[in-house]
Amino acid sequence: MQRRQFLLTTIFAGAATALGFAVSGRAVGAEGSFPVSFTPEEWRKKLTGDQFAVLREEATERPFSSQLNGNKASGLYHCAGCDTALYSSETKFDSGTGWPSFYAAVEGGVATSTDYKLVYPRTEVHCATCGGHLGHVFDDGPQPTGKRHCINGVVLNFKPGSVAS
Repeated sequence: MQRRQFLLTTIFAGAATALGFAVSGRAVGAEGSFPVSFTPEEWRKKLTGDQFAVLREEATERPFSSQLNGNKASGLYHCAGCDTALYSSETKFDSGTGWPSFYAAVEGGVATSTDYKLVYPRTEVHCATCGGHLGHVFDDGPQPTGKRHCINGVVLNFKPGSVAS
């Protein structure tokens, strides 16, 4: 019975992620762990429902739902939670996955950790300033890094203009 439960859990987790539901439900960015920190109630007042679900509860937005997918303007993408510069338009590319993708982050903008929500390890990327969940990093991106930062567009605010932070 344990093997069956494992398989069902794995299938459910993959389906839930594909449909854009949070699998974990744990909030990231523990109080006082990051330079910008708020209580869950304060975050709820500051963010939209979708932003809160992704940044604070590690949900995933539906693929192809972000208006930023097709954005080709020059500028910087900032964290919707704390306004930290995260990604430059110079590193954005069309991965065809349905989420804004970048091959590198702005220096000091993001941090990573390992998550096991889908049983196997994945590299989670979060804002280095507020700890908010942004997405995941994969090893199938273009050169020069070979990385694909697959980011939920709902947690990004685009600011046109300079590409340097």
